[in-house]
Amino acid sequence: MSLRIGLQLYSVRETLKADPWRTLERIAESGFKYLEAANHNALNDPGVGFGVSASDMRAKLDELGLTIVGCHINPLNVDILPRALDYQAELGNTQFGCDIEFFPYGDIDYVLRRCETFNQVGELARAHGMRLYYHNHFQEFQRFGDKYVYEIIMENTDPDLVKIEMDTYWMYRGGVDPIAWMERYADRVILLHQKDFPANAPQPLNLYDGIVDPDENIDHDLFVEKKEKRCFVEIGTGILPIQEIIDAAANLPHLDYMILEQDHTAMDEIDSVSTSREAFKENFTGISWD
Repeated sequence: MSLRIGLQLYSVRETLKADPWRTLERIAESGFKYLEAANHNALNDPGVGFGVSASDMRAKLDELGLTIVGCHINPLNVDILPRALDYQAELGNTQFGCDIEFFPYGDIDYVLRRCETFNQVGELARAHGMRLYYHNHFQEFQRFGDKYVYEIIMENTDPDLVKIEMDTYWMYRGGVDPIAWMERYADRVILLHQKDFPANAPQPLNLYDGIVDPDENIDHDLFVEKKEKRCFVEIGTGILPIQEIIDAAANLPHLDYMILEQDHTAMDEIDSVSTSREAFKENFTGISWD
C-alpha cells in the first residue's frame, strides 16, 4: 500500500492563530486530507489549539474532508490527559505523542524516570482505546554511557504501550541514519515526520559536527539557540534522500502516514506547504494523498 502523506499543523501555526477556520479550508484546498495536530497548552486547552469544542471541530473537519491522524500533546501529564484524550476521541483520532523531550546530560536515572512516565501514559492511552508514540529530535542521539538516549528509551518502554513517530530530519541532524533505525524498530514505527535540509544551509547536517558539543547539556534554551531557521527548506526541494526513506517505509508493517512538517519558512505558510505538496507529487513515488 502506498504511504499516505499528511501535514503537521505546526507548519501553519501563525496562519492558524490569525484565522483557524479559513486556514483549515486553505489546507483542504491545497490537497491535504490527513492532519497531525499540535497542542502545546494541554493544561489549559484539551483540544487542538483552536479553543473550540470537539463537536464544532469535528463538524468542520468533516465538512472539509480532513482527518486527524495524530496529535502532539504537551505536557504528557496523566492528571490532565483524560480530557485531552476524550477530545481526540471525539475527533476520531486514535493516537497521540510527545512534542519534545530534554534529558539532563548523563542523567540516565532521569531518562528511566521519563520512561516510567511514558509507560504510564501508554497505559492510559490504551484504556482510552488509543496509542502513544514517541517523537524525537536530535538530542536523543547523545550518548549517555555507551548508549544513545534513544536506545535507552526504546529498551525501557513497553513496545505495546509506546510506539514511535520517527522524525527523520532530526535523526540526520543527530548524526544517525534514520533508515537503519526504521529497520531496527520496524514493529514500533507508526508515523514518520519528514522535513528537508537545504543545499546551502549555514550549518552542517550533523549538529554534533561543530555546532553542538555532544557532551554538553541540551536544554530548551540551547535547542532554540542552535535551531537555525535557514536549515529548513520546503520539503522535497532539499538534499535529504526522501525517496529512499519512502522506499524503506514500505517495509514497516504498522506505518500508514508520513507527516510533512515545516518548522520555518521564508514563504507564506500555506504557500510553503503547498510547495512541499507539489514537490512530493512531482518527485516521489510510492505515496498517496487519498
